Amino acid sequence: MPESYVPKEAVGHGDGGSAALAIGEAESLERRPGAAPPGAGPPVPVGKPRSLWSDAWHDLCRNPVFVISALVIVFLVIIAIWPQLIATGNPYRADLAKAQQGSQPGHPFGFDTQGRDVYTRVVYGARASITVGVCATTGAALLGSLLGGLAGFFGGWGDTLLSRLADIFFGIPVILGGLVFLSMVIGTTVWPVVGFIVLLGWPQISRIARGSVVTAKQNDYVQAARALGAGNRRLLLRHIAPNAVAPVIVVATIALGTFIALEATLSYLGAGLKPPTISWGIDISTASTYIRSAPHMLLWPAGALSITVLAFILLGDAVRDALDPKLR
Repeated sequence: MPESYVPKEAVGHGDGGSAALAIGEAESLERRPGAAPPGAGPPVPVGKPRSLWSDAWHDLCRNPVFVISALVIVFLVIIAIWPQLIATGNPYRADLAKAQQGSQPGHPFGFDTQGRDVYTRVVYGARASITVGVCATTGAALLGSLLGGLAGFFGGWGDTLLSRLADIFFGIPVILGGLVFLSMVIGTTVWPVVGFIVLLGWPQISRIARGSVVTAKQNDYVQAARALGAGNRRLLLRHIAPNAVAPVIVVATIALGTFIALEATLSYLGAGLKPPTISWGIDISTASTYIRSAPHMLLWPAGALSITVLAFILLGDAVRDALDPKLR
């Protein structure tokens, strides 16, 4: 007679092993489908897969460079909108008796050549720089993304024409172009400077947008959507733009700090903002003649400008590291 099969759980356990096996089989039959076996502990929840943007935000929140630079930028934006929060004086009030004097109680940064409070002017000067940087970056990003995205998506003669036009603008020296262009403009507002920066700033963003769109439209999900009958508008807005906008955001964030420095440079040379507009570049230009006798007139606005530009550049670097999966 062949040897009968004995379950492994019952070997060496006598009647107790058979009883335990029977109980285990009964419990397995009574257990609901999908339920964890006894003693397995509480079930571990399976989270929803995170997108590129949620992963990037998670990484940014843990990056101290991003946190510090973002706090500095938020502070600068607040004082640009409401400078009265930390500077109660009048930035235009002059007292020639205090001209070029150093720090005094109530005037920590001293006075300029006309006896105006340097601290108050530094605080109020943030408004012009932040306004020029934000408006110029927004305009250049929108114009460059629109032209570059359409050229990369449709291609053909429009793409060729845009590429040659961008090459022409790349060949214009920025400082020399600003001196020539802005010298013909009569005005004391920030808008001529914003318009000039947008005019010379969009080609770089358009090239980034074009390359991103060309890469994105070759992906399988775009080809599948096109095969299912999706039109050009749906392909651009729903499938290509969300996946091609990350490089544009990175370049625009870094360019914002560059545009602020460009505005200060043009104002220093006398071609950018003009009095009575309060600008760090104007104050630096005025104080450069008195650097030996009154260095505080130059150091404070120059320091504010450097901190602002550095904060935006560090913010752009942190955003680039978070949005580029190859750097993780």
